[in-house]
Amino acid sequence: MPALPVRNADGSALVSFERCDEDGLAGLDPSVPLTASLVVLWHGETCLMVFNRFRQLWELPGGMIDPGETPREAAVRELDEESGQRPGKLDLAGVARVTCAPDDRPEFLAIYRGRVDTPLPFVPNAEMSDATWWLPDEDLPELTPIDAALARLCPAG
Repeated sequence: MPALPVRNADGSALVSFERCDEDGLAGLDPSVPLTASLVVLWHGETCLMVFNRFRQLWELPGGMIDPGETPREAAVRELDEESGQRPGKLDLAGVARVTCAPDDRPEFLAIYRGRVDTPLPFVPNAEMSDATWWLPDEDLPELTPIDAALARLCPAG
């Protein structure tokens, strides 16, 4: 398992990862916002990564939680928007605490985990130009270290 903290090139850092279930989200420190949901989606022993055309980086699918949306709803929506994948089930794997550059602003991220037996084809979209099924012990140039660490913290199991 990766040693924390893990830092991205921009200075953002993954400082902790705590396993919890959906009820555990209510007990998070209220002074730190829960801003986004990410999805660690497995196919066999490979994990889905999408290539963000703006940041020019490979990352886990996911994004901001919209007003009135639950973290789970955001995870399902973002996974579909960014990759076209629709697993039958997503489980909350845990909560990541990150600090966001450049001001070290603390945030929580809900991390969901799922599996697909037959991946749907990827279609490039406005945000993501490519997708790949990444084997976590292999190198993937331009992969964000935080997302790689989160994938390794939420193994296929």
